[in-house]
Amino acid sequence: MSSRPLPVVNLRVPTDEDALAWHRAFADPEVMEFHGGKAAELSVYEELTARQRRHDAEHGFCFWTMTGEDGEVLGFTGAQPWPHQHFGPVGEIEIGWRLARPAWGRGYVTAAARTTLERVRAAGVGSVVAMVDARNERSIAVARRLGMELAETFMTPASRRKGYCFRLELA
Repeated sequence: MSSRPLPVVNLRVPTDEDALAWHRAFADPEVMEFHGGKAAELSVYEELTARQRRHDAEHGFCFWTMTGEDGEVLGFTGAQPWPHQHFGPVGEIEIGWRLARPAWGRGYVTAAARTTLERVRAAGVGSVVAMVDARNERSIAVARRLGMELAETFMTPASRRKGYCFRLELA
């Protein structure tokens, strides 16, 4: 484990403008490798940012827009109710992250995810899960740095890919 300090990151409820920033940040095929392999349409991010604003209003947490010290949008990190009803940890709170390629490997996700854990714990959440593609070594490493334990192996219904469900008790 590196002894370097984690970078300063800021988390804010996503704005309408963040939909475009997310669309730009995630237009890289490497970023989307484990999320369908290609960039989503802008409308997907418009809906996603709107849904996250609702989550924040209803639950006190969401997938927040992550910015660096200079205010540049780096991606998102946060938590939301698991969005699927027919597979995975139905009824649980999922922690997740997605980061623009130029910001990889600098500790942003770990720093932001630790802030996320503090915020969801303060909102009364007792445990979180992280759903990670089994090939996504970077996200697996983040889950482990957060102290998450492998709880389940699964196959995604659409892609038929192997995935891992990591869990962390917050209480």
